[in-house]
Amino acid sequence: MELTFEKYKEAAEFLLERAGFQPEIGIILGSGLGHFAEEIENPVEVRYEEIPNFLRSTVEGHAGKMVFGTVSGRKVACMSGRFHYYEGYDFEELSLPIRVFKLLGVKCCILTNAAGAVNIHYEVGDIMIIRDHIKLMGGSPMRGKNIDEFGERFFDMTRAYTPELREVAKRCAKKTELNIHEGVYFYMPGPQFETPAEIKAICILGGDAVGMSTVTETITAAHCNLPVLALSVMTNMAAGVLPKPVSGAEVVEIANSIEKPFTLYVKDIIKNIPLEKM
Repeated sequence: MELTFEKYKEAAEFLLERAGFQPEIGIILGSGLGHFAEEIENPVEVRYEEIPNFLRSTVEGHAGKMVFGTVSGRKVACMSGRFHYYEGYDFEELSLPIRVFKLLGVKCCILTNAAGAVNIHYEVGDIMIIRDHIKLMGGSPMRGKNIDEFGERFFDMTRAYTPELREVAKRCAKKTELNIHEGVYFYMPGPQFETPAEIKAICILGGDAVGMSTVTETITAAHCNLPVLALSVMTNMAAGVLPKPVSGAEVVEIANSIEKPFTLYVKDIIKNIPLEKM
């Protein structure tokens, strides 16, 4: 599907009409983390297949809907279920959610994901605030003709994971029972989990956690100057860190097990984001 500015705009206008308000914060929920959407007050739900020019989520455990409503007194647009390269989408197509958020008028984005812990000082159930990422494979969501309405052809990634939002997350971490780290997310395309040799290489290169999402969304947000906070839930130790295989069932099981404290943590972050400065 060739995505033009008009197609992004059509999707955003449809969603604004259905929601009945302009959201302040855009949220994307990762694998096993969809329960957060149930905390949204006065929800207005829109299935992805209803949205013009939108993609479809094919991953089990991803609800495949946009939920509008209120969290901690803030108006939000929340994607319960995201899109991945391994589902067969081109990198360019993966720009869609964030660009639609931008046209909805959100002031910042919160991205969550399930990730494998590479850093041996992390434990299953820990949370990592993403400080930076490493993406070595080819392809970019900004590949192709630049859409000037969103941003310049060449753009900076130094502040892609917005320092001010990371500081909010770190302050809120002092009030949660969760164990919070700050580190580097290493992007891998999936859908297979990484080999032990790949994990060893990722560790050497500086990755603290590894996953198959979030990076394309962050790149797109940086292009259109949209602040981002990204949080990884350590749902498993990466391949080779422990003497046991990695499974998708474990990812969902661990994500579900920390559902309550993680939801409270994200709600506290939302409450404390200084939207007037975004």
